[in-house]
Amino acid sequence: MTRQLVLASDNQGKLRELISLLSESGFSVVGQGALGVTPAEETGETFVENAILKARNAARQTGHPAIADDSGIEVDALGGAPGVYSARFAGERASDSENVSKMLSQLVDVPSEERQARFRCLMVYLRQADDPAPLICEGIWSGCITASLSGENGFGYDPVFWVPEENCTAAELSPARKNMLSHRARALRLLVDRLKESAGNL
Repeated sequence: MTRQLVLASDNQGKLRELISLLSESGFSVVGQGALGVTPAEETGETFVENAILKARNAARQTGHPAIADDSGIEVDALGGAPGVYSARFAGERASDSENVSKMLSQLVDVPSEERQARFRCLMVYLRQADDPAPLICEGIWSGCITASLSGENGFGYDPVFWVPEENCTAAELSPARKNMLSHRARALRLLVDRLKESAGNL
């Protein structure tokens, strides 16, 4: 029996990734926009705070279990920025290209060996809006920032995130390969395992 979860996001790239990652897990996911959910304001100061805010909002408005993630990229040379502000690094309504351009402009004088970075994802599952014990999982994907964009796949900072073990950027990976390696995939695999372990209590 497939269980349906509400994804507390309107990001179509993220929704496609999660649908693919959950395809053989016994769980299906529908985006909150399809259910008329008004998005939550991301007022948290950490990834986990924002993820819980988003999941609680979606669960409360739909009455269904909700899954939410908050993720971003942390660049050592920028003191860990943009972090929780990754999606709005260049402003509240900034596009992916604007965010990437701002990052590259701040790294223009930083040598390649000092451009270490990581994607971090905190993923949360709430059985209902006031769930006192949410499931929380974290995934980290390490790499570094390139000097220019490369690749047509993915979204966000993928075209400038170099994956050393693959010898390419995240945007040059096939979707299937990215779904094996990404921070979101790592967090989600942990979450799905825990969902299966807790199946009787969901």
